[in-house]
Formats: sequence, structure tokens, C-alpha cells
Amino acid sequence: MYESIAPCILLGLALFLLITLWLNRNASKHHLASGTGGTKGEHRATTLETYQLLAEQGDICAQAYLGVMYEHGVGVQEDHARAANWMRRAAEQGNAGAQNDLGFMYHFGNKGVAKDHTEAVGWYRRAAEQGHAMAQSNLGFVYNNGDGVSEDDTEAAKWYRRAAKQGLAEAQFHLGVLYDNGDGVPEDDTEAAKCYRRAAEQGHAEARFMLGILYDNGEGVPQNSIAAYAWFSLAISEGFVSAIKERDRLAEEMPPESITKAEAIIKECLAGNYQNCGE
Repeated sequence: MYESIAPCILLGLALFLLITLWLNRNASKHHLASGTGGTKGEHRATTLETYQLLAEQGDICAQAYLGVMYEHGVGVQEDHARAANWMRRAAEQGNAGAQNDLGFMYHFGNKGVAKDHTEAVGWYRRAAEQGHAMAQSNLGFVYNNGDGVSEDDTEAAKWYRRAAKQGLAEAQFHLGVLYDNGDGVPEDDTEAAKCYRRAAEQGHAEARFMLGILYDNGEGVPQNSIAAYAWFSLAISEGFVSAIKERDRLAEEMPPESITKAEAIIKECLAGNYQNCGE
């Protein structure tokens, strides 16, 4: 969820480390002079105060970072209401990552805000229109499922495609599903296979499973049980247990030498960072 504000988080982390280093150095000097020194709790409090001051002065990254800290209890007592407050303040200043994250909070509801799909859509849209890939994918999702808007697969495909072009695996997978089923776009197994592959090569477990299904059935790609076995196995490696049944079924149907070839493909995939797998 909070990958979207990674630059702010990294900036905040750097600031945290610098402040902590400064405090530790000065605490050591103070300890040598007087025999006393600040506690770790005091140091953390001072660092939090620094973030708080920056955030109150309108620093967007500090606001977003405080939102993350309170949401997950990082260095502070977990407080979802404060998390939502700081995320909102960053979002209202136009931070696309914070807008997306606030939309996520409203979409699924948490202790800081009540579930409100209409509010979620509003924040997703503001971020998506700034080109935020995750927000574009989330907007595609709400149109695909009719959450806070009228269900519209054509609109869903538009937003999934925008996010997919930016390389977001989740959007590539969902766009593949639309092509697979002919929802919002013409049914096209070849295009579905391309979308699934792009997501699968990034480690998307369900995309790997669906690519295995297409290879198994010869839909959008030439029928290839060896490739299907390999993709099912790679889906399993990412925890997609539904692929176990399909992989085991193929194992009973395939001759041993074909399974050996599939295992070799899997090794090549792992060595080649999943590029050109199952060709």
C-alpha cells in the first residue's frame, strides 16, 4: 500500500538517521562531561517532534511519513485516526501517493476512517489524473467492480491500460483478465496472454497461473504442456496453491522427459529473472 510514497519514506528515513546520529553523538559528549545521557526513548521523542514540526509547517513528505508511522506504529503508538489525518493533509496538498493511500483507507475502511467507496473513488481519481500508476489501477478496480461508481468495464480497461503501460504488474494482470473474458474490450486470448506474461515476469502469482492455463489449453499461445507445467510451478513458488492441482494433473499426464524439460525451464527462469520463460 505505501510503496506509492516511497520517495517520501526514504527522505524521512534519511532524516531520521541523521537526527539519530546527531543525537547519539551529542548524547555521548554530554555523558562524558556530566555522567548522564538521554535515553533512546528521549531520542525517539525528539525525532518525532522534528517530523511533527516539519509536518505542521506544511512539509508534504513529513506529513505522509507521519501517516505511515501512525498507521503501522513505527516509532510511535499505532493511531489510525492520526494516520488518516496526516495522510489527508499531504493528499490535500496534491501528493499523489498520499491521495492514493487515503483512497485505499476509504475503500476498505480502517480504524481511522469509515469505509466510503465514493470518497475512495474521489481520491483515487485525483492521484490517477496525476499519472500515479497504483491509483490508476485502483480506479480500474472500482470501475471493474462497481465500488462507488456504476460498473463500467470499458472505463476499467482504460485505467488498467494506463497503469499497465507504466509497468504495474497488478494492472497488467487485470487487463489480461478483461481480454480473457471480453469485458470492456474485445475478447482476445493473444492479448490476454501478453498481459499475463508481462505480469508473470514480474512475479505476479495469479498471472503465472493464468498463463499456465492458456498454455495448457492452447489459447492465445501454442499448446505446450511443458510451458504450462513450468508456469504452474512458478505460481506455486509464489504461494498460489490453486496451481498445485493443475501442476499435479499435468505431472500424471506427461512423460518423465517432459517433466525434466519443464524443470530445466524453471531453473532458467529463476536464473534469468523470469524473462523468456516457457518459450
